[in-house]
Amino acid sequence: MKITANKITVARTALVPVLLVFAYSDLRWIALTVFIIACLSDLVDGYIARRYDQVSTFGKFMDPLADKILVLSMMCFFIEKGQIPGWAVAIVLVREFGVSGLRLLAVGQGKVIAADMSGKVKTVCTMVCLGAMLVFNHSAFINAAGCAVIVLTTVYSGIHYFIANKDVFKA
Repeated sequence: MKITANKITVARTALVPVLLVFAYSDLRWIALTVFIIACLSDLVDGYIARRYDQVSTFGKFMDPLADKILVLSMMCFFIEKGQIPGWAVAIVLVREFGVSGLRLLAVGQGKVIAADMSGKVKTVCTMVCLGAMLVFNHSAFINAAGCAVIVLTTVYSGIHYFIANKDVFKA
């Protein structure tokens, strides 16, 4: 079987229910291992897509969606466990819907808004913080610090996308 970027992306999405089963079973080290594999698969599928010219429309759609499914699933888990407040997840959702809407407006004008460094930093920071919150689940400091980093990088990235692409609103 040929390994393709799209198969890795789909596998990342398929790992989410497995991750949640282990997380809810309080098997945090196994859950962390699955989470790390899912997070690293994001790097691997991007590398394979670029290196072997496997960039596709499906991949452009599914890769960021897989990241959102992974991250938001874990954030919902942490809401239920009392490790992250709902308002923080609401901020993440507003940013995600806002940037997705911005991209839709741009597509309607024949433009493409690619992922930029602020979005990549936000994703990495969010994944690292969620991993730390999974391991140190009883640490109020880790939970608060992780939440703060997630919210700050999310807000910064969202503002950055809108400022960098303000011309979309002039059309």
